[in-house]
Amino acid sequence: MTDVVATVVATRKSSPRPVGSKLVITEDGKLEGSVSGGCVESDVFEAAQQVMEDGTPRLLTYGITDDMAFSVGLPCGGEIDVFVEPLRTTIDETSERAVAFTVIEGDPLGAKLLVREDGSVEGDGPPELAALATDALRRGRGHTIQLEDKTVFADVFGPPPILFVYGAVDTAEALCKTAKLLGWKTVVADARARFATKERIPSADELLVAWPDDALAQQPPDTATAIFVLTHDDKFDLPMLQAAVQTDAFYIGALGSRRNQERRRELLREAGLTDADLERISGPAGLDIGADSPAETALSMLAEALALRAGRAGGRLQGSPHRIHAEPVAGKK
Repeated sequence: MTDVVATVVATRKSSPRPVGSKLVITEDGKLEGSVSGGCVESDVFEAAQQVMEDGTPRLLTYGITDDMAFSVGLPCGGEIDVFVEPLRTTIDETSERAVAFTVIEGDPLGAKLLVREDGSVEGDGPPELAALATDALRRGRGHTIQLEDKTVFADVFGPPPILFVYGAVDTAEALCKTAKLLGWKTVVADARARFATKERIPSADELLVAWPDDALAQQPPDTATAIFVLTHDDKFDLPMLQAAVQTDAFYIGALGSRRNQERRRELLREAGLTDADLERISGPAGLDIGADSPAETALSMLAEALALRAGRAGGRLQGSPHRIHAEPVAGKK
């Protein structure tokens, strides 16, 4: 007998809980977490007892009726896939960024490969999955990957995303305040000590008085970092952008008019940046929502970063051909 964990690995239409939600069932029958808000937990509990007995993982599919969905606060029904398996504790989910690949359909069923951000690998899952880790970490949320002969769930763990702002201006405070509503860590850096103060930027978790290279050395961007450059000053903007494109940051945005963006791009080309490097820089940063105030500008910029991370264009949902929430499936069919 051993503890069992049930994980939502895919959803279709509406779902009570998002992909990645977990329910842990202990040997003595205690439950922690949820996969559906209550409407399928009883059946999952029964499946968990079987997994405890024979150690064989199970992939379960539940159709949620309109009545069921309404009872848990949803306007329409849907389907969820839940994978039930013996619980393995392998990483510190709050501080260590990693992706755990689990074979949920096909052979070897239940095999797991843990790939940490530093590239270290452990587990008995197919070793070729390690090559998919960087993309999974950039995506930042759980999703299924359909391979030729198997389906794999990529469960992404780690601390919250990081908002890294260079330029302690009024928009920096607006960005930090908005990002904190998303649960992000916020870091603001500026070489000008009189700008980078707690009085000016109270929503920053961390303030750095440093030039661009030193600031990035103190807070190295990873695949969960979004960088925003706000100074409007070449002596800061240019070295910051040159350094930013060499990092793993999933988003790099810069404020400035279209004319100034083109001028800056030419200077960056002269400094040795390639077209591929420049393609990583979003400038003017943000979605076209008619933003005017610092708060509106911050909303526009963060919305673009979120859209890019989810692989979306950022248009109106009303005219979008995609499902409302982030796509749960990646990889080749």
